Amino acid sequence: MSAPDQTVEPIPAATLVIFRRGRTGPDPQILMTVRSRNMSFAGGMAVFPGGRVDPQDRALARTLASHDREDEVAHRIAAIRETLEETGLALGLTGDMDAGRAAEARAMLLERGELAPVLASFDLALDLDALTPFARWLPLGLAHNRIFDTMFYLADLGTGAVEIEVDETENTRLFWVSAREALAMADTGEISLIFPTRRNLERLAQFASFDEARDHARATPVRTITPEIVEEPDGSFLTIPDDLGYPVTREQLTSAMRG
Repeated sequence: MSAPDQTVEPIPAATLVIFRRGRTGPDPQILMTVRSRNMSFAGGMAVFPGGRVDPQDRALARTLASHDREDEVAHRIAAIRETLEETGLALGLTGDMDAGRAAEARAMLLERGELAPVLASFDLALDLDALTPFARWLPLGLAHNRIFDTMFYLADLGTGAVEIEVDETENTRLFWVSAREALAMADTGEISLIFPTRRNLERLAQFASFDEARDHARATPVRTITPEIVEEPDGSFLTIPDDLGYPVTREQLTSAMRG
């Protein structure tokens, strides 16, 4: 593995894997977004909603959590905020909420750029326990112009009314799909997946419901996953640890998309 570039500071980020009950088959569906090709990181790739942890997320976290919990709470806040910004879904929030109020809250969030005034204006509270930690990825030493230290969370939309609308800035498409279907779409070239997204989809495809995925996540330790390049007799492989719940832990370097 090449040595990590110590001049590049990892950017804290959070991603939300949103489940809903399948509409066209037994498998649960998850929400994915296609990033604009103009984005410097993962441009044109299909990913889960999410983004960096902003200073305003940390400021809000300081009002809610003890010092030792501040970082974790800030990541959950970022996942909730980014999901509302990118998709219009108000997950991880409690209070009077319907599609119309969610649209108004999203408009205010896009205007103000932080979640705290939205909570106050719409009399909402954070439901941080609605997010279940699933994984943490930190791709040090790989060919990225930006390095994100990303927490992945799971959340369940159930069967509630759903209205999603792409933000048309960072993303160009939103779609619901089962994990199995997303992998099949990638295999046929309909969508493109970076290495962490493909591995997470393979892991998610093991579960027949959100409850199964959540129980698995609660029983599996969340350790930082930093992919490594391993030279083997049959070629170079990008690998991850084999004890963190992933059914596929290696891919030939020539086929792995790394952002």
